[in-house]
Amino acid sequence: MTNTAETSTADLHRLMALMTGDEKHGPAATSTLDALQVLYDRVLRVTPATVDAPERDRFLLSKGHGPMAYYAVLAAKGFLAEDLLPGFGSYDSPLGHHPDRMLVPGAEIGSGSLGHGLPLAVGSALGLRAQGLTDPRVWVLVGDAELDEGSNHEAIAYAGAAGLEQLHTVVIDNASASYARPGGIVARFEAAGWSAETVDGRDHEAMYAAFTRPHPGRPRAVVARVEPKNA
Repeated sequence: MTNTAETSTADLHRLMALMTGDEKHGPAATSTLDALQVLYDRVLRVTPATVDAPERDRFLLSKGHGPMAYYAVLAAKGFLAEDLLPGFGSYDSPLGHHPDRMLVPGAEIGSGSLGHGLPLAVGSALGLRAQGLTDPRVWVLVGDAELDEGSNHEAIAYAGAAGLEQLHTVVIDNASASYARPGGIVARFEAAGWSAETVDGRDHEAMYAAFTRPHPGRPRAVVARVEPKNA
């Protein structure tokens, strides 16, 4: 139940151009575009017809600021109508400046508050385990600055110790974090028992290989480096 028809980058940029009014978060949106495209084109096992299926993959957008790229990908994949995009951020639009899971088809969580998505993903993976659902995977996309939040450090530590193999984290690294980490972001995950690697966040084949690499018995983290936010 993957979305087998791949989306063109040009079409995603066209869809993003339909949304205006949140230009200050433009870099936040464009930084996630390639990772979202690879995930929805080639990795995530969820379609508009299976958004409520117990066996679907769960994708949690924790990096909820500047969700234009997310909305563009959802529109390209048929989760929401393209004609909703020009109304982005308006009073009566379901497409807010932060996604709302009650209004956006395919959105698993309401997001935008930093530090919530990864703990929620840990809970989702635990819930699947408790139900005996071993096939669905949980994916969460976070920003490097979010990792400054203590809630994420607790989630990283717990997930590694619990061996949450169904959990996958994509970290978009645009050099916006306030605090450095000895050894880099990957080292933080590896110290907690995760399988982790860093890739070029614009290289689709490298990301696909990293997203699909086996990691038996361990959660998986992929750090996707993109151009610095203020470059």
